Amino acid sequence: MSHPQQAGDISGKRLATLALAALGVVYGDIGTSPLYAVKEVFAGNHPIPVTEANIYGSLSLFFWALIIIVSIKYVIFIMRADNRGEGGIMAMIALALHDAQGKPKRAKAIMIVGILGAAMFYGDGMVTPAMSVLSAVEGLEVATPAFKPFVIPITMVVLFALFFVQRQGTALVGAFFGPVMVLWFSTLAFLGLHNIVDHPAILHALNPLYGVEFLLANKAMALVAMGNVVLAVTGAEALYADMGHFGRKPIQRAWFAFVLPALVLNYFGQGALILGDPTAAQNPFFLSAPDWMLYPLVGLATVATVIASQAVISGAFSVTRQAMQLGFMPRMEVQHTSEKEAGQIYLPAVNWGLMLAVMILVLGFKSSNNLAAAYGIAVTGDMVITSILATAVVAKGWGWGWLRATALFSCFLVVELIFLAANILKIPDGGWFPLVAGVVVFVLMTTWNRGRELLAERLKGERLELSLFLDSLASSMPTRVAGTAVFLNADPKGVPHALLHNLMHNKVLHERVVLVSAQFYDVPFVPDIDRVEVRQLKENFWSVIVQYGFKDDPDIPAALQLCANAGLEFSSLETSYFIGRETLIPRLGSELAFWREKIFVAMFRNAGSATAFFKIPSNRVVELGTQVVL
Repeated sequence: MSHPQQAGDISGKRLATLALAALGVVYGDIGTSPLYAVKEVFAGNHPIPVTEANIYGSLSLFFWALIIIVSIKYVIFIMRADNRGEGGIMAMIALALHDAQGKPKRAKAIMIVGILGAAMFYGDGMVTPAMSVLSAVEGLEVATPAFKPFVIPITMVVLFALFFVQRQGTALVGAFFGPVMVLWFSTLAFLGLHNIVDHPAILHALNPLYGVEFLLANKAMALVAMGNVVLAVTGAEALYADMGHFGRKPIQRAWFAFVLPALVLNYFGQGALILGDPTAAQNPFFLSAPDWMLYPLVGLATVATVIASQAVISGAFSVTRQAMQLGFMPRMEVQHTSEKEAGQIYLPAVNWGLMLAVMILVLGFKSSNNLAAAYGIAVTGDMVITSILATAVVAKGWGWGWLRATALFSCFLVVELIFLAANILKIPDGGWFPLVAGVVVFVLMTTWNRGRELLAERLKGERLELSLFLDSLASSMPTRVAGTAVFLNADPKGVPHALLHNLMHNKVLHERVVLVSAQFYDVPFVPDIDRVEVRQLKENFWSVIVQYGFKDDPDIPAALQLCANAGLEFSSLETSYFIGRETLIPRLGSELAFWREKIFVAMFRNAGSATAFFKIPSNRVVELGTQVVL
């Protein structure tokens, strides 16, 4: 496997620029955790008593969670598990499946675990914007209780504006993300130092013994506290998911040089404030600011949470497109919002679906305290799944062997499973929402994947060998008409159903017939030099295999222009594209449960067209239908 570029591959100036950009995209989620994490421990729905021992113990847990989970697991180890420079749950699935070739049982288990992780990502993506923006706007209540009735309406307006501008892309505002987050993390550090100076003894909490003593002395209460401590590490998955945009080194540099110190200072500053004034536990973040700074801080926090939400929404777009390429989701409309950056995309269906879910969350839970219960379980579920997949990748892909890989990730899993157990206690209070959302997405993704396999089996049963078909043409050639016919063909060795239907109804063949198969691989990108494989067959038939990675942008006409080097040239005005459109009919007694068949048929019927997905000019397309009984 390939590893991300080393430090020497990036100049100092370029490294600094990328690190600044990473601040605006990668660290928004974890950077806004101080808004609510400490508050949830001492003033959430299940608060722990505000005592000196509990303050020291909980802050020690915050610090060591950041060190063990974020710094060591993600920044040092997980980010080395790149798929040609790309990260994220889909890249991890691809790596793990690659290492499980020839072992179908292991591959199936990896696929199920990976899809579950992707489903939990969507659950997290629903809660993050609601939780972060609502917690920022709640700062107005600290200024004056008179603002309380306006918190929900203001939050809804901010969220609507956030989702509404997604179709414009992030290019215009992206340049401001980095500088704003520099200001945000600088403010976090300033507020932390401002309060630590008054109570410097709080730094004793750096000693892990305080955390251990807290856990041992308050077993039941400590488990509840751990459910809130995990809020400090939300967003750790973003470090890995966004690695392809910036590279490993800039993200690591930004974390250790700037983000981690700012977060630690702020958490300890909040602890110092509570140590001096236990009543400040009601909202230690905003109460840690001087009075003159409160309103500007609310404004800055709101902007920071919008940036954090933007990163999650962009991540949902990216993961959805990757899932489509790997066959876990139906085709959807993908709009490109930048002429320069291929990764800047907009999926209307995902955008408006997320917005609806986020607004339902805000209206249903009404406060960040209530939403905190829904937040942790999706995050911890993702972390556990990443550790399981990473164990397989490290054991086989890195050649560590199962013993060493299991020993390493067992250390992380112990902590994460404690976090998960703590968050299971939150299920009645709201933790059920991301679980339900995750289960729904999991069922949809597995149903689509299995349904496509079943459809392929049915079509294969009616398959006519291409070689036999070409031999039969030699003995009874139909009328040939001028022009080039391009048939999309899932099976390179079979005859497309659209071609057979065209022959059956129109009794003609074009003078040149090109059978195009699009194949997607578990790598992020396929270079243009490897994009097409061209073979000339009998009777002026051609076979073209077009190869894409899971982050490539499929464009069949553009790919066909690359065939000129192999002697196959296309004129757009003389080329017609023939596409088969299947009408699916569910039946009882199939390999797929009837209710799942109905879901698959509905998803198939509402999937985006192949014409739009492959960027084929609609005025050059002929669709020929057929019925398939599942």
